[in-house]
Amino acid sequence: MDNLASTTAVILAGGVGSRLRAVVSDRPKVLAPIHNRPFLAYLLDMLDEAGIGEVVLSTGYMADLVEETFGSAFGRMRVVYSRESMPLGTGGALRAAVPQTKTEFVLAMNGDSFCEFDLNAMVAAHQARQARATVLLTQVPDTQRFGRVRTGADDRVLAFEEKGAEPGSGWINAGVYLLERRLLETLSEHRALSLEREVFPAWIGQGLYGYPAGGRFLDIGTPASFAQAEAFFSSAAEPRG
Repeated sequence: MDNLASTTAVILAGGVGSRLRAVVSDRPKVLAPIHNRPFLAYLLDMLDEAGIGEVVLSTGYMADLVEETFGSAFGRMRVVYSRESMPLGTGGALRAAVPQTKTEFVLAMNGDSFCEFDLNAMVAAHQARQARATVLLTQVPDTQRFGRVRTGADDRVLAFEEKGAEPGSGWINAGVYLLERRLLETLSEHRALSLEREVFPAWIGQGLYGYPAGGRFLDIGTPASFAQAEAFFSSAAEPRG
């Protein structure tokens, strides 16, 4: 993989956020305000600090507002957009963004969750395994809301278990992926696909690994989890984008 400055990141930022409507009704969930900054700015902070050179924001719902908010640059990063003409799901949206990427591997992230992790260390593990796809995993006290990921001794992904299947602590998909561009190009174009339910399960046994090194995790998909966001980001940095 090229150095991070030449790596393109894709953030999936097209979700409606229907479960969040009770508390955030006038904007897409990636723009939900936390310490007077949009949630997406915290993800962009992370990428800029890691040295990523370019980010593609995959937009859908209220795409104009996302583009007006972030424009063409954030910190040192160039910002470009891949807009859905119809809802494509996480997999379909990522496939549509592939032409905007340039490197052998793509860093992809869900736009409605945040996980602390060391990107350089994840890249090193990905390269050492000669993986085609690596999913960041983090441990939570109760996996029922998220589903859990089962891996083997070598961290190869063995199974994705459905939400609500088993209570208790375990490893979950943290919404950060290193993916071979050629693998993404095999996905069907112009149709809705779910990374979590369709794409990743189909890639089991084809070079799909977990990287169980995620730290604190926040998903803002529900009013209850969104209510934890200000405490999670306990001090608000000045906007740089």
